[in-house]
Amino acid sequence: MATKGQKFNKYSYELKIEIIHKYLNGEGGYTSLSKEYGIPKKTVETWIYQYKHKNNDMKDKKYKRGRRKEENIDYKERYEILKKYQAFLKAQRERK
Repeated sequence: MATKGQKFNKYSYELKIEIIHKYLNGEGGYTSLSKEYGIPKKTVETWIYQYKHKNNDMKDKKYKRGRRKEENIDYKERYEILKKYQAFLKAQRERK
């Protein structure tokens, strides 16, 4: 877990791919590659896991969290649906 004031290293995309390809070609394991490049073993494990499980994609971008927003929102259509639903609920209440 990160501690207060801890600094994180950033590694280039080319370095990550080089280490991943060395691992996949059997030129070293997590420990040997981490010692060779001076990178923590867990960091190397994380890169390889991400490469294998995220469609071989190691882009330098931050992944967005949360629900994706709808691009084409038709407010008029939604408003009409809401009005119909309110009328339905009103009719249900009147039946009781």
